[in-house]
Amino acid sequence: MTMKLMSAGETAANTNNASVEAGEDLARIGEMAKKYGVTLRTLRFYEDKGLLNPQRDGSTRLYTRRDKARLKLILLGRKVGFSLRDVKQMMDLYDPTGSNTKQLRLALDKSEKQLARLQKQRALIDDAINELSGSMSAVRQMLAERTAPQASVAS
Repeated sequence: MTMKLMSAGETAANTNNASVEAGEDLARIGEMAKKYGVTLRTLRFYEDKGLLNPQRDGSTRLYTRRDKARLKLILLGRKVGFSLRDVKQMMDLYDPTGSNTKQLRLALDKSEKQLARLQKQRALIDDAINELSGSMSAVRQMLAERTAPQASVAS
């Protein structure tokens, strides 16, 4: 997560959007939703929670490279199971002029805890899969035993 945090935070996707003020590529909400596979409602929700802060041109939301990078981090965080609160906490520590050691330490700490939770979930899922596979084998065996005599009687 730490390596991806840094690379996602330092890069942003280029899009074919109109360039305005300072030559920055801006994306409208619909373009952002389509590009990142999220709904308009999701983007508005992230804005309400302070995770994204698009520029406004009247009622039009215009997303900057920073917003694109932040959305990538949000989606990565959600994919690996972080809460939005955790994602926001990690992103808010970012300082473009600093070393970001506090941010990186927090990200590493949260990542280690999340990895432990995911490994525990994996173990529980593996147990459930094994139990279900065993049950299915038993049911198949019972079904085979009950249909075999009927097949020989019908012959």
